[in-house]
Amino acid sequence: MNDFKNKVAVITGAASGIGRALAEYAANQGMKLVLADIQADALAQTERYFVDQGTTVLALQTDVAKAEAIEQLAQNTLAAFGEVHLLFNNAGVAASKRIWEHSIADWEWVMGANVWSVIHGIRTFVPIMLTQNTECHIVNTASIAGLISGSGLGAYKLSKHAVVTLSETLFCDLADINSKIGVSVLCPGWVQTQIWDSARNRAITQPEAVKQQRPGLSAGMNVIKQLIQTGIPASEIAQRVFAAIEQQQFYILTHPDMMPLIDQRFNAIRNGGVPAQSRL
Repeated sequence: MNDFKNKVAVITGAASGIGRALAEYAANQGMKLVLADIQADALAQTERYFVDQGTTVLALQTDVAKAEAIEQLAQNTLAAFGEVHLLFNNAGVAASKRIWEHSIADWEWVMGANVWSVIHGIRTFVPIMLTQNTECHIVNTASIAGLISGSGLGAYKLSKHAVVTLSETLFCDLADINSKIGVSVLCPGWVQTQIWDSARNRAITQPEAVKQQRPGLSAGMNVIKQLIQTGIPASEIAQRVFAAIEQQQFYILTHPDMMPLIDQRFNAIRNGGVPAQSRL
């Protein structure tokens, strides 16, 4: 796909970070936007920004972990615009604990936002795109953490590994039927976003779990925050994503300096070794 003008883009996690950057790039291409986010105030601010820019926008507060919410998002998209061409399953959260320290609520939160959201997006929007029988593209946001191993960020890494294989399987299933739907999986490293502050959104769906957390950031999340703040701008990620869509590129790896970490993991697999202690 290389003609985006007047096409419809659905973006989850659209009110900040990579999602908002994708929305801005899409708007600059003349696209109509469907913006989904769970944080109502940030979503309203984002909607106003794009309306003021003259972009056609539909903004919907959406809990992407719920199937019925994604189904409603699709229904509202079709009611407003009649079709959808780009789907960015982008919403995501992070938690930093030893893997055995995560509570059931932690697992449900991370898997809901990072994995079930993509599952719901695929099962809801792919049939719509197939019925349209027009050129479409789906981009699922994973992470470099979905391609490596090592200590820490266990729930997050598990969720992002799941998104990678979900995307690979989706690509193959669609290729089997010669569909017009392209697929990409985005695996960035450190990007300037607010994912370190995911608890601001968790308070909406799991207020009791947030109350039980210790105040302030954990040591692990403090390190992550510092790395994110010095990461590459989200706008650069958006530019690379749209270039990948135009080129029908599946894997979108934005940090070449992290490629050795992937090599370490697969060398360990090939050699029958132990998991490589990759450090993000």
